[in-house]
Amino acid sequence: MTFLRATSAALCLLPTAIFAQDNPSAIVVMDGSGSMWGQIDGVAKITIAQEVMGELMSTLPADLDLGLTIYGHRRKGDCSDIETMVLPGPDTRAAITSAVNGISPKGKTPMADAVVAAAKALRHTEEAATVILVSDGIETCVPDVCAVAKELEATGVDFTAHVVGFDVTDPQALAQFQCMAEATGGTFLSAANADELGSALTAVAAAPPPEPEPQPVQVSIVATDGKNGPVVTTPLIWDLAGDNTIHDKHSAPSLKEALLEGTYTVTVLRPEDEATAEARFGVGSVNKRVVLELPEYKPPATVSGPQSAPAGSTIAVDWSGPNAKDDFIAAVDPDTNKWITYAYTREGSPLDLQMPPKPGAYELRYILNDGRKPLASHPIAATEVAVSLSAPDELVAGATVPVDWIGPDYDGDYVSVTKPGDEKWITYTYTRDGNPMMLQMPGAPGDYEMVYTMSQNRTIIHREPISVAALAYDLQTDSSAGAGARLIVSWTGPGYDGDYITVAAKGMPDDKYVNYTYTREGNPLELVMPGDPGPHEIRYVLGQDRSIQARIPIDVTTVGATVTGPPSGPIGGTITASWTGPGGDGDYLTIVAPDAAEGDYGSYAYTRDGSDLTLNLPANHGTYELRYVADTNPIKVLARTPLTVEDVPVAITAPSTATPGSSIEITWTGPGHPRDYLAVGNAAKPYLTYTYAENGSPLSLTVPDEPGDYEIRYFLDVDNKLLAAIPLTVQ
Repeated sequence: MTFLRATSAALCLLPTAIFAQDNPSAIVVMDGSGSMWGQIDGVAKITIAQEVMGELMSTLPADLDLGLTIYGHRRKGDCSDIETMVLPGPDTRAAITSAVNGISPKGKTPMADAVVAAAKALRHTEEAATVILVSDGIETCVPDVCAVAKELEATGVDFTAHVVGFDVTDPQALAQFQCMAEATGGTFLSAANADELGSALTAVAAAPPPEPEPQPVQVSIVATDGKNGPVVTTPLIWDLAGDNTIHDKHSAPSLKEALLEGTYTVTVLRPEDEATAEARFGVGSVNKRVVLELPEYKPPATVSGPQSAPAGSTIAVDWSGPNAKDDFIAAVDPDTNKWITYAYTREGSPLDLQMPPKPGAYELRYILNDGRKPLASHPIAATEVAVSLSAPDELVAGATVPVDWIGPDYDGDYVSVTKPGDEKWITYTYTRDGNPMMLQMPGAPGDYEMVYTMSQNRTIIHREPISVAALAYDLQTDSSAGAGARLIVSWTGPGYDGDYITVAAKGMPDDKYVNYTYTREGNPLELVMPGDPGPHEIRYVLGQDRSIQARIPIDVTTVGATVTGPPSGPIGGTITASWTGPGGDGDYLTIVAPDAAEGDYGSYAYTRDGSDLTLNLPANHGTYELRYVADTNPIKVLARTPLTVEDVPVAITAPSTATPGSSIEITWTGPGHPRDYLAVGNAAKPYLTYTYAENGSPLSLTVPDEPGDYEIRYFLDVDNKLLAAIPLTVQ
């Protein structure tokens, strides 16, 4: 068919340009992946390839040594399914034809690694090598085909890859083919149909242009400070020699040379420590970068100190070195290379360094902050420190007892009580608080440990077992009490500072309560009962950990009360109210709106001041309540009675004008409460001059000294409420 003949012609024409050299050799890399079962003009692409290769074998030049590599032909989903079935040689045509005809496409498309395998078979780093890749799809194994092609070109003496794409439309696949060909100086042909293939063949069949004059390429050469380290930026001594250059020796941080194709050797020397490195590399037709690896540079430094020191102690360390920004001296665990303590070199030499808290073998190291490089080391041992703890033989829960101790007494060291084997303290005291120290025992009896903890990393360096005995606790009081009553409670217990007795509703969590009294208030003591009636508990609470040590039930009963007073009264006036009830120290009578909450109050008087109490009436008329309020937790209204506050008309008679500073006579009617007052005021001030209503009517009122417009005003003493006003002009 036309397509087969055209494809065959294309492959025949390729070697004319590709193999125009003495005794050339090449490897055809054949696509055997599953996508080769796809069809072109109704014929499977693998069938087309097999027929084309069969025809090609009879038309290739006789002096061409040819080989064959196939990929994706044996296993599904295997990126390593690559096989060089025929090595390049003069009599390989029949073997290649047989191998191609035996392909049954199956797997993935590892075309980049297949090209690498073919290049290695051709010994591309030693001799000129040409690979012809025949593929129908995108690479499925290597993420960066371009990088592979560029690496082959950079490492090869004269490596070339030509790519023939069958029925390829995927832009990414086309880009991969184009990049592989261009990166290696090869040709890319794309065949989608017979006509396009014919055009491509015409271009390939054209006589190759004359070989251009060799052109130099740019080669940059750098050195790194250690493996995978940063590029050296200080001056180095370079020596470059090769096929097309004499020895070129000079000083610079790096080299950038224009070199012709060939093989070169470069050496580099670092003057600071005379470290050297060497590399041999080939130059082809593309720019390249050569990297030499120098040994890691370590500036000269020393560090010295004692051979041993107690764990956690502070030692003097002498050092010398670059003293760069944030360089430091560290005590290091040599097994893990982790530093335990450190001090910055900026502190001077010698400097103070704290030893690790645990005994063992360590190293003092000078560490360069840039890269955390160790520049010098000195072995040192952390020795054990003497520690002991001694408490009284008999210990009781919650008691504070003297403890004798021996230890390093470093700043921040402390002795604590823990559960056996635990690191979490229950109580503690710092060693700086004296010897013996006072240490509180846990509130619950049982087995514990006294622990000496070094402040550095909270390192425990000693444990001493102790046993804490229980204490007797008891509560005695009445079985019931009225809401808000002051109940007398007797108690048995240690009475430690901070211990307290609480009353709580039955079922209330242990850490909640209604009222409390500290045991330091005496024995027996008074405890105010809640305002809500119902079953409750009296509890003894240990102040140390707020644990309940004893509890007894108590029934809080409802308490009644009465309150009486006049049914009404004038605004701002007073009334006398009587009451009966518990008469608690904080109980009171108050006047409020009927919908006021139980805790709200207006004018008030404490019941402790007697049974007949005087209360001020509100400044606004309306309906109110007179209440008896018990000062309990929560606050409770025990009794209430309605109260009407009545309005009182007010009238003022006075001259409309007056002279500055004069006195005028005013006649008035109104509530007339003793502390009500009449005043002259204006927009700026509610009153400038005034006199109390208790002075009667009529009364004399002084006029302001400044002329202007004013008002004569009647003020209610309660809330300073303005009840009436008439104008006054001062002329």
